[in-house]
Amino acid sequence: MNDWPEGWSDDNRGGYGRGSAGAQPEGARVMRQVRRSNPAAPPYGAGVPQQPSYTDGQGYDDGAGHGDRPGYGGGPGYGGGPGDEQPGYDSGYNTGQVYGAGRRGGGFVPNDNDPDPDLPQYRPRPNWRRRIKWASLTLVTVLVVTSVATYFWADSKLRREVDLSKVIDRPEAGKGTNYLIVGSDSREGMSRADEKKLHTGSAQGKRTDSMMILHVGDNGDTLISLPRDSNVTIPQFRGSESGKIRPAMGPNKLNAAYAYDGPTLLVRTIEYNTGLHIDHYVEIGFQGFAKIVDAVGGVTIDIDQGFKDKYSGADFKAGKQKLNGAQALAFVRTRHAFAASDLQRTKNQQKFLAALAHEVATPGTVLNPFKFYPTMGAGLDSLIVDKDMSLWDLASMFWAMKGVSGGDGKSMNMPISGSVGGNLVWDKAKVKTLVNELNNDEAVTVSGN
Repeated sequence: MNDWPEGWSDDNRGGYGRGSAGAQPEGARVMRQVRRSNPAAPPYGAGVPQQPSYTDGQGYDDGAGHGDRPGYGGGPGYGGGPGDEQPGYDSGYNTGQVYGAGRRGGGFVPNDNDPDPDLPQYRPRPNWRRRIKWASLTLVTVLVVTSVATYFWADSKLRREVDLSKVIDRPEAGKGTNYLIVGSDSREGMSRADEKKLHTGSAQGKRTDSMMILHVGDNGDTLISLPRDSNVTIPQFRGSESGKIRPAMGPNKLNAAYAYDGPTLLVRTIEYNTGLHIDHYVEIGFQGFAKIVDAVGGVTIDIDQGFKDKYSGADFKAGKQKLNGAQALAFVRTRHAFAASDLQRTKNQQKFLAALAHEVATPGTVLNPFKFYPTMGAGLDSLIVDKDMSLWDLASMFWAMKGVSGGDGKSMNMPISGSVGGNLVWDKAKVKTLVNELNNDEAVTVSGN
């Protein structure tokens, strides 16, 4: 019985799926792929000799005795029937190609321009996730190593020369941290040409040109200037060199304490006259100050009123301008150009130091190694600090000064009630209130002159 539709015969069963007369369905047969000896496929209709098909490397057995007939399984015709024979067409079965198995489908489709995956030049698709992972890991490692190396380099450059443990009869520490920031007239390391350029003169010894207390706390930071001509009592103290107890010297100018016995006596005098515990000490000289300003590329500041001073070399017009190191030093040292000489100078010092801290802490300086390292190097070479000062403490101080300049804190002079013998007298009632607020880390309500 013929199972094919009427009008069909064995001769016209050679269409798609030809050769299914066997007992086993065509899809279940084991068909061995044979790679062409010539990887370049002939063009359609080129009439090239017939390639062997699937029958042990010679042809395809369609179950009807047409193993070497052209067609889908055995020759150039796509449909495989007698009328469908297209000479020279390669269906792909005799090349090992599997339809629907391109690169996106998980296989490999060879063609004239695509090499065999078994050849050495074949490369797999790059694993970008792995590349990004290793690149990130490498970057983090470099940053960590650089940060650690920078920390130890900077820490080794700090000049920890002041021993606050030698200060006697100290008040108890309050809340927050108090820094005593001192600008001295030290000419250490300066040549005659440097002294002339910076208008410092050639006086011997060291005196304090500026003194400030910076309180860093949870309720706002406060920067308080202590006029150098403040009238204070220099109390009994232990000599920094001899270790012997020295008697009090009675009322004197505040900057005389530093001239007598250096940083430890200055700290002792301030603590005695205020009742405020000083946690850290920071000092910078003339040349170091100028070097920091030059290393950061200058500091922009808005000068309210123009002034000149032949002693400091100041010659400024009103308005916003960028000062280099020599100009900056003249700006913070000038006092002869003002009626209230010492008070106006302390205000200028506060204004400039806040602007300097802001400039140092900007991303343009911190993220630029060509500015960051010279600035840090100049600063660390110039600073003298106490033996307990860490880099974290120093960074906290600079960030607090930046905050004060940005309006997050308060800057003021020590409250003054009058003068005696040319020395400024502190307002004792206001000073007591101010110190209590600082010790308790409260917002400062007292105003200064």
